Formats: sequence, structure tokens, C-alpha cells
Amino acid sequence: MSKIHEECGVFGIYAAPDAKLFPAGETFNALFALQHRGQESCGIAVSDRGVIRVYKNVGLVSEVFNDEILASLTGQIAIGHCRYAANDVRDREHSLPFVVEHAKGNLAVSQNGAIVNAGELRRRLELDGAVFQTKGDAELVANLIARERLKTDSIEQALLRLMDVMTGAFSLVVMSPRKLLAARDRNGYRPLCIGRIGDSWVFASESVALDAVGAEFVRDVHPGEVVWVDAEGLHSLQAPDNGTKQSLCVFEYVYFARPDSVIDGLSVDRFRQMAGMHLALESPVGADVVIGVPDSGLPAAIGYAHCSGIPYGVGLVKNRYIGRTFIQPTQGQRERSVKIKLNALAETVRGKRVVMIDDSIVRGTTSAKLVSLLREAGATEVHMRISSPPFLYPCYFGTDVPDRKMLLAVGRTVEDMRKIIGVDSLAFLSLDAVHMIAREIDVDICDACFTGQYATEIPAPSTEKYEQHIEDEA
Repeated sequence: MSKIHEECGVFGIYAAPDAKLFPAGETFNALFALQHRGQESCGIAVSDRGVIRVYKNVGLVSEVFNDEILASLTGQIAIGHCRYAANDVRDREHSLPFVVEHAKGNLAVSQNGAIVNAGELRRRLELDGAVFQTKGDAELVANLIARERLKTDSIEQALLRLMDVMTGAFSLVVMSPRKLLAARDRNGYRPLCIGRIGDSWVFASESVALDAVGAEFVRDVHPGEVVWVDAEGLHSLQAPDNGTKQSLCVFEYVYFARPDSVIDGLSVDRFRQMAGMHLALESPVGADVVIGVPDSGLPAAIGYAHCSGIPYGVGLVKNRYIGRTFIQPTQGQRERSVKIKLNALAETVRGKRVVMIDDSIVRGTTSAKLVSLLREAGATEVHMRISSPPFLYPCYFGTDVPDRKMLLAVGRTVEDMRKIIGVDSLAFLSLDAVHMIAREIDVDICDACFTGQYATEIPAPSTEKYEQHIEDEA
């Protein structure tokens, strides 16, 4: 694994009765915009006057759906999901949305995140007679909603009760026969926003999905909030304040989200450019050109160039028709894929001192390969700057990382890493700078992957074998 793995993408749309919208088609367009969050499987579920149907499969959005399939998904409400499988379970059964029938009706669930007490909750339900067909969190969520629904007057109240049952990250889009619901965990680890198309409503992981369907951004779903749409419009319930601290994943800004998204009031592109500017102030170096590693490293490179006065150039060209390097099963294949995926532009780097900006370093293997490409293309010096602090600790909230002993920064100094990667100099963005950028708006971020300080208590079994406990909907 040369990069940390992406999150999943969720979307939902409730079409007003007189709206000239095709919900399944709009969901298809939205999933295209969210494809960067998961490339392994996708699905769309629709409610047609209370009858829920779903189509899902392994593959990219363009591979799974065609005009004929979409035309069959008629309905007034739709939810969609594009998935990255963190535990390597890649099959149709684990694709989402997950649809279930229960005593009070039926429902469909799409989820982004990972529930850290999923093992405990699953065992409790199994001892009470529940039977699970998948290893994913979405089936657990559906089961919990169905059980809470028996004790409450509505599905939204059932979802609200789960705020204090499930621990960890969950941004949910849920569809009942006649309602579209969205919920975000108390910490707000993963993004979720609300948009509007006339009298119709949409929920999405990122604001770019709203742009894709022509929706106006309304606001973000608040941490600990349940919002839903029915025939009367948009409604909201907020979980009572219990002192939980907001902890939006910092890697949404650093790497996961598209640069044209706005998350919790802060432009992703602006965050990355400011990270590059801080890098230039903290770790200046004499050079002739600044380049970025496509795609998430480009805004930071622009920021570094602007602040340092060193010209910005396109030094690495990305082949956009090859799959992600981390999908390859062996290290040898991953390394070959890097050269196919990225190539150095000799015209930009030949005979020059180059500053290469990337968003993060995981194992360091891709970084070393890129340095070799630049030197082969004629770069006289290669200085690497990373627009985030060193990655040191596991994530339990949906970001898939290798075993801690495989992280390049663990147990090594910056000088050790510099030698392994083969650069002339190496520097990371400081943690203080990350928080300074985030303070531009009133957003608290989760930086546990850098510090080991988790906002949510991690159950002991997860601490021992965290990589096995990150569920499918990561």
C-alpha cells in the first residue's frame, strides 16, 4: 500500500412530487463525482411508492450501471454508495446500499466510516438471536435501526437513539419507504452535507456531488444530528450535548476529498494551498522549480511556489486511465504501476533543483520511485516536502493504513527517511501549522494518526488488531 486508502462516498435524493428529476439518474451522476472515495463497488437503491429495490455490483460507476439498468430503477427517493473495501472483501454481497426488511417495514443504508465498537455490538445482537450475512458495518446499522424502531415512534427517533449506542465514525444516508434520512456521528469524523434543488433535497459526502446534480449547498449536517426529508420538507433532530468534541478527519482536507469540495465551511483547495505556504515558511530550500504529485499534492505545490517565489511547474504527468496503485496485489506490481501511472516531464526538471510536494508518506515506496523518475529525467537535486505531519498511528475510524510497523515514519528520524527515499532534503508540515489552518474556521480536527491521541475511546480488541476491525464501509 503506497497511499492510505480512500473513504467511501454516500448520496441520497428526495424528489418533490412536481420535480422533473430522475432520482436514480441523479444518484448515478453524484456517484461519478464521488468516485475518488471508492473504486471497488457501487450501488443505487430506490423507493418507488414504498417499494425498495437495489442494484449493486463490483466495479466503477461506469462499469456497474448502464442506461437499461438505470431506467429500471424508478422511484421518488434514491440513495447511492461507492465503496472502498478496507478488509479486502470485494464481492457483491458486501457492496452497498444494504437493504433489509423488518417488522416496521423496510430500509436501505449507505455508510461512510467505521464503528469502533462494532464487534461488541455485533456479539451482543448475535447472543440475542440476530443472524448476520456480511461482515460490514451497514448490516449492523440496519439491524440496530430496526431494533430501536420497535421502541420508538419513528425511524428518525431510532437513529437519534443510536448516537449513544454506536461509537466511532458514521456518516449515514438511510432510506425508508417514504423518508430520506442522514445522520452524522457526535464527533463528525466524516463529512456530510445538505443540498437543495427547488423543493427537492439531497445529502452527500462532499459538496462536489451537489454540484454534479445542480443542487444548491444549504449546510453541513452537524455532528450528532439526524436530518430527514418527507412530504412536508426538511426536518432535524439534534442529540443533546454531552461534551463530545468535534473531530473531523484531517485527511479529508489533506488527501481524501476533491479540491473543489467545501467541508464544514473550509475549501479543501484553500486548506491545501495554505499547507503549502506554511511548508515554504517552515522548510525553505534553494531550488529552481516547485512541482506537485498529482492530484492532492498540486494545490500545496502552488501554495509553496507562491510563498517561496520559486516558479511552479508541471513535473509529473498522471495517466488517468490506470487504476489506483494500491489495488495491485503485490509490491512488485504496485511499483510497476507507479511508473505507468506517473511519468516525469523532463522539459520541466532537466538540469534543475526540484522541490516535490506530496500530501503524505505511508510506506515510502512510491516516494522513492518518484524521486528515481525525476533523477532519470535530469533533475540535479530533489527536495521533498510533505503537506502533513509524519503518519505514526493507526486509524480506527475508516482510514485504512498498513500495520504500524510498515509506516516509514515509525521508529525513524527525518534523516533516516530522507536516505531511504533518496532525496536531497525532506521536511514535513508541522502539527501546529495544521491546527493554525483549521482555526481559520471553527472546526476541530482529528489528528490521532499523527499524535496517537484519539477523541473516541478505542476498545481493547481493536487496539490489538485494528486492521481486522476496520469494516467494509471504511
